[in-house]
Amino acid sequence: MTTIKGVLFDFSGTLLRIEPAETWLRAALRATGVAMDEAELTRRAAELERAGALPGGSSPVALPDGLAGLWEIRDRDAAHHRALYTGLARQVPLPAEELYDALYERHMTAAAWRPYPDAAEVLAELRRRGVPTGVLSNIGWDLRPVLRAHGLARYLDSCVLSFEHGLQKPDPRLFAVACRELGLDPSTVLMVGDDRTADGGATALGCAYLPVDHLPVERRPEGLRPVLDLVG
Repeated sequence: MTTIKGVLFDFSGTLLRIEPAETWLRAALRATGVAMDEAELTRRAAELERAGALPGGSSPVALPDGLAGLWEIRDRDAAHHRALYTGLARQVPLPAEELYDALYERHMTAAAWRPYPDAAEVLAELRRRGVPTGVLSNIGWDLRPVLRAHGLARYLDSCVLSFEHGLQKPDPRLFAVACRELGLDPSTVLMVGDDRTADGGATALGCAYLPVDHLPVERRPEGLRPVLDLVG
């Protein structure tokens, strides 16, 4: 079996998890100074979650016809990403128009994300072993400041973001870019991610793949530790 010499990690649902929809909505309300009573806040947060309006959260229960095309290409371009997610949020009536942009802005902040409990430990150990590591994410904005704020960027050698290349996983070309960034042949690279389709697409290029579960951080304290057993 080929020795694993480098590791690529997905971002959302793999290294970090987005905050719950209710916390997300509360933060946007604070940012805009808009008030909602508790019952309405709880109800609207649940509706936003069902609409799939929180990037990194649940997928839409149903996609509006006008947004279905954007959903398929949302991570190839920053403008597509914003248009899709603000459009999904607008399926839910909120008391002020400015809340829709405030919600989108909130999800790009470090405060909206929590690292999984073992993320820093696993990345640090890979760095100690001299194993090149990188992030490979389908995303429409620059997540590097979030990684820096949570102390994870120091352990990473590369960061390949779909919107910067106009490609999104599972396109083999994006995995090829990420492997080149690590300076490694794909056959020696392990992809770690929560999406069996998008992240698992790495196998088409010859990478190994380790799935992890997209769970709240408190329910997945050691999901990344198996990486250390697979890396030679």
